[in-house]
Amino acid sequence: MPSDLPPNDPAAAIEQLIQIMARLRDPQGGCPWDLEQTFTTIAPYTVEEAYEVADAIERGDLTDLRDELGDLLLQVVFHSRMAEEQGAFDFAQVAASISDKMLRRHPHVFGDHAYDDVEDQKAGWETIKAAERAAKKKGGVLDDVPAGLPALTRAVKLTKRAARVGFDWPSTREVLDKLREETAELEVEIEAGDHAKAREEMGDLLFVVANLARKLDVEPEDALRATNAKFARRFAFIEAELAKGGRTPDQSDLAEMDGLWNAAKAAEKAKA
Repeated sequence: MPSDLPPNDPAAAIEQLIQIMARLRDPQGGCPWDLEQTFTTIAPYTVEEAYEVADAIERGDLTDLRDELGDLLLQVVFHSRMAEEQGAFDFAQVAASISDKMLRRHPHVFGDHAYDDVEDQKAGWETIKAAERAAKKKGGVLDDVPAGLPALTRAVKLTKRAARVGFDWPSTREVLDKLREETAELEVEIEAGDHAKAREEMGDLLFVVANLARKLDVEPEDALRATNAKFARRFAFIEAELAKGGRTPDQSDLAEMDGLWNAAKAAEKAKA
């Protein structure tokens, strides 16, 4: 199979990738691992690759982003190939489907519709999506919110969808009140030592946090990723400072590490 492609030729590059996947899935001399995969076994890799794309963006590493986008594209090609083998659809139909959707959802660009402003455009987008859901004969308001989404992201989508039909708190004030209520209920179960109920209350608390993020127009997964990165960065500072004295965190104590944590915070503020 040729490896040298014409420069800047997306069609040729896509076609080569499709042919590579077809070869890998060929029962006559293909790859045993690729041949035994199914939609179900590949799905976790698809999710993982999407997260790795997000991670490259978070780090601002465009070279890594290019490679991770390639890995994610491979997932699309892989699923498309398996579907083609079953006579369901192929990659061309996948691409045509998203093209049709983009044309349909942008009547102000590809048609003669005009929106007054960005908010009007957002409302129009939701109207078009609602019509698409109706055409698919989805029964309830929440029926097509994917169950496989990360829990925080799904919570945002569920509350956003419910809000469209008026099931929503008027402002963030009521959400904050609910947050305090759920925190108090969690404390009660912790004090009672009831792990099952504490787990349930923890879920309720996280659901309210996701709802608050939606009200503030903050993507909770992005916010938490940023905080995770901040925690890792500051803990690395603690490890580096302890290493200067030939020690590791397990040879320190909470008071010392907390002091180093504050030093890490101060150093970050000084750089800002």
